[in-house]
Amino acid sequence: MKKTYDLSQLDWKLSGWVPELWRANTDQLISESDSAEIAAIPAKVPGSVQYSLREAGVIPDWNIGLNYRLCEWVENRHWIYETQIPDAWVEPGKTFILNCGGLDYCGEVYLNGKLVSDFCGTHVPHVFDLTEQLEPSGNVLRIFFDLSPRWLGQFGCTSKMDKWKPRFNYFWDWTARLVQIGIWDAISLEVTDGKKIDSFRCWTETDAAAAKGKVVALGKVTACSCATVKLTLSKGGKAVAEKSVPAASFNEAGITLDTSPVELWWPNLAGSQPLYELKLQLLDGSGKEIDSTGKRVGFREIRWEQCEGSCPDSDPWICVVNGKKVFMQGANWTPIRPNFADLTEADYRKRLELYKDLGANTFRVWGGASLEKEWFYDICDELGLMVWQEFPLSSSTMDCIPPKDEKSISEMAEIGKSYVERRQHHPSLIIWCGGNELLNSKEWVTADMSHPMIARLGKVVEEFDPTRRYTPTSPSGPRAGFDAANAGKGLHWDIHGPWKCESDIEPEWLDYWTSDDSLLRSETGSPGASSAEIIRSTVGDYDVMPPVATNPIWRRHLDWWIEEKQFVKEKGHKPETLEEYVEWSQARQAKCLTIALMSAKIRFPRCGGMIFWMGHDCFPCAANTSIIDFNGDPKPAALAIKSIWHNNS
Repeated sequence: MKKTYDLSQLDWKLSGWVPELWRANTDQLISESDSAEIAAIPAKVPGSVQYSLREAGVIPDWNIGLNYRLCEWVENRHWIYETQIPDAWVEPGKTFILNCGGLDYCGEVYLNGKLVSDFCGTHVPHVFDLTEQLEPSGNVLRIFFDLSPRWLGQFGCTSKMDKWKPRFNYFWDWTARLVQIGIWDAISLEVTDGKKIDSFRCWTETDAAAAKGKVVALGKVTACSCATVKLTLSKGGKAVAEKSVPAASFNEAGITLDTSPVELWWPNLAGSQPLYELKLQLLDGSGKEIDSTGKRVGFREIRWEQCEGSCPDSDPWICVVNGKKVFMQGANWTPIRPNFADLTEADYRKRLELYKDLGANTFRVWGGASLEKEWFYDICDELGLMVWQEFPLSSSTMDCIPPKDEKSISEMAEIGKSYVERRQHHPSLIIWCGGNELLNSKEWVTADMSHPMIARLGKVVEEFDPTRRYTPTSPSGPRAGFDAANAGKGLHWDIHGPWKCESDIEPEWLDYWTSDDSLLRSETGSPGASSAEIIRSTVGDYDVMPPVATNPIWRRHLDWWIEEKQFVKEKGHKPETLEEYVEWSQARQAKCLTIALMSAKIRFPRCGGMIFWMGHDCFPCAANTSIIDFNGDPKPAALAIKSIWHNNS
């Protein structure tokens, strides 16, 4: 029977090196070497190099002042995580597999000083067979991280961004540069006799009107010819359906399990979110369990219809859940922190429960980051928060079209396949998207299936997740942005912007939204300052005032979200205190967003939804378009839109 050991429970050490010097070390334990530039410190696993360095006092808190600049040297060193595998885990004649859910970004794995394998890529899991290098005792596991790519940030050329590491870490207009390095997801050691479940993925299909459900389970097992695979669907600990097939049959065609009646899963505010447990077992000839695994699933029927009054060839942007049209309302989801390796389930739950309470039902998981941790999707399943999942591609200002070479396309296709296989069982997941703001020109003409990488991702979804929709990019359609001069011409489908009221709320902002004919607003926002408390507590040695671009604290993330000139125009004087400016800024954001949201929701079903850019702060920005601050608390704008989100009439 398989045994799985959680390596996060071991004592890990982290050491930092002048690049390549560590290779000259002859000691079994590199963590005890005197040659390291940063002598070994305790390391949190999963966790980032930066977190462990901060905890050890090697680098300052990057959230304070301009301290993030004092942390950039970390990218220019080699880093080694090291631990010892307990002797009690070593069993003669067994196979030992190291499963790494996420390594950021590239490097090598060693066991007892011998190279096991190299690795590259943050967005996919990495699996290593340790069997040949394993000794009866005293086994030392080492994970080495090489230098990160120099630049993948907000500005540049998407066509040249071919290193598959989260881009937001390099700087975006809402976070500082903190290029994470480390073991960012679960890590475990699997011990087997070779007989095991090698892979398992599944999805559900639902006939909502008839309350009938189907589970399709696919995968591979390694077992003797007499073995069987059993699939059991349970609710509240009670089996509601089960089916067994020979192992060879499962490897060839999987298992399809029909069940009726099923309780339907609904989005937030539309109904409840019943979930089912799905267990897959590998049994020997006598029925004894060799291996097992499981997932949690739900039953819901998703269809997409065209918006009322839209042109015949327009994309369908009305989401129909279990036969009911649902207005998609929520926020663009970006990582909670730049060092997302260090997040806890509680970090996710705090924010997601707040979104649920506010009345959100949809997240667009933005393409400049990575696949979120399993916690995110599990909690979204529980709370009825639908997920629009993008693959890790994003715009770059100078050019916004993905690479077209076959190597890059093949690598992205493997990432896409991994995304799909790991997350397709979640009922909250409703749509896949090629990426963020992938555009064919500076005139904001959206890319489409004629682009080879976007098309390849579409084929991945079609092959591996045939029940879900795929859209090439967001925004999509003839135009990426709204132009009142083109209203009524059928050109505004999924639209991005605006993110700021450049003039007066009345009449300019109000007039803009009155003329809107977009079918979907998947990005719209307005800046609002963080609380005075957050700004004062993170300003460091700098002054909180004035809120202008010449103040380093206010321009940490460009000057896009500073509205001091508008304050002076409205008030007739410069802001005298931080509190005065914050109160005005937050009230302005609330007013702008309520006008925008009302204009979209009142048009439903001529408009399919509005997803705000952005949800929560990743960094303690002095001002940003977020509606939830760095501490995970709602800004006044979030409270202002709550009543509109809750109004389903």
